[in-house]
Amino acid sequence: MSEHLLKDHRDAIDAIDAQMLDLLNQRAGHARAIGEIKGGGVVYRPEREAQVLRRIKDLNQGPLSGESVARLFREVMSECLALERPLSVAYLGPEGTFTQLAAVKHFGHAARTVACASVDEAFRLVESRALDYVVAPVENSTEGAVGRTLDLMVSSALQICGEVVLRIHHHLLRKPEDAVPLRRVYAHAQALAQCHEWLNKNIDEHVERISVASNAEAARLAGLEAGSAAIAGQAAAERYQLDKVAENIEDEPNNTTRFLVLGHQAVGPSGQDKTSLIVAAPNRAGALYTLLAPIAEHGVSMTKLESRPARAGLWEYVYFIDMEGHRSDANVEAALQALAARAAFVKVLGSYPVAVI
Repeated sequence: MSEHLLKDHRDAIDAIDAQMLDLLNQRAGHARAIGEIKGGGVVYRPEREAQVLRRIKDLNQGPLSGESVARLFREVMSECLALERPLSVAYLGPEGTFTQLAAVKHFGHAARTVACASVDEAFRLVESRALDYVVAPVENSTEGAVGRTLDLMVSSALQICGEVVLRIHHHLLRKPEDAVPLRRVYAHAQALAQCHEWLNKNIDEHVERISVASNAEAARLAGLEAGSAAIAGQAAAERYQLDKVAENIEDEPNNTTRFLVLGHQAVGPSGQDKTSLIVAAPNRAGALYTLLAPIAEHGVSMTKLESRPARAGLWEYVYFIDMEGHRSDANVEAALQALAARAAFVKVLGSYPVAVI
C-alpha cells in the first residue's frame, strides 16, 4: 500500500517538475525578449524586482515560507537577467565574507561577484564603470554605523539602488586536527566587538586578538597557522575548510548587518521605499533642529540619523538620514525642498526599495 502511495507522489512530482521546467523557460524567453526590446542599457530594475518578490510573497499560501519562495524567485530572476547580461558586483573580499553573502542574497548566484581589497577599491571599480554595482556594509545592529562606507558616500557620485539585511552568525573556526594550544584569534574589528563577551568568558586572556581586514581573511590566516583561530561565518568555514570549535558566538542573538547596493542609476518608486541623504548645517545652536524640522512638518517618518565628522567645508559634522518614502512622493519631495532651503549642504544619496528578504 505505502509503495503505491509513494509512487503516486513521486510521479506527481515528476510531472510538476516537467511543468515547472517548461514555465521557467517560458519566463526566461520573455525576459530575453524584454532585453531585446530595451536594446541594451540598464538591465537591472531594483523597483521591478522588489515588486515581483512582494507579489510572490503575498500570493504564497505555503507550506513553503514567504522568505523561502522569495529566495527561490530571486534566483530565477537572477538567471533570467543573466540572459540579457550577467551583472558584476564588487564587495570587500576575500571570498567568504558576509558582504559577499549579502551580494549573492540580493543579486542571486548568476551575478559575478568580485572580491576587492578594500571598500574604497570596490567603490572605485564601480565609479569607473569597470563593474556594475558595489555592495557595502553600512550599519550593524550591535556595533552601529560602518564609518568608512558613510565617508565614501559623501564624495562618491554613486547612488543607492537597494539594501540588503543579513542575519549575522559568527563561529570560532580552526584547522582540522590542530593540536597546538590556541595563541591568537583573527577577526574583523566589528566581529571582535560583536563577540567580545563570549571571548572574555571562553578564551584565555593571554590569547591574542588580532584585527584584520575581513573575517574571510581571518579564516584564511587561521587555515595557514597552527595555534590560530578565526571568527567568521559558514561561508568562510567552507571556503577555507575549517572546523567549527564553537557556533553562534555573537553576544547579541539578533545580530544583523544592513548593506547598501550602489550603482549609477536612479531607481523608480516600488511602493515601499526609503530615501537616504546627507545634510549639514553650520555649527550653531538649533542647527540640528533646523535640519530635522522640515521632515516632521511634511509628515515624513525618519528611520535613521547618524552623524559623522566632516572632512571639509564650513561645517563640523554631516548627518546621514534615512526616511520612509520615495523622493518622488509629494511629502518627501516637499520635505527635501524645504530642507535644501535651510541646510548648508544637501545630497540625496538615492531612493530605493526597502529590503524584501
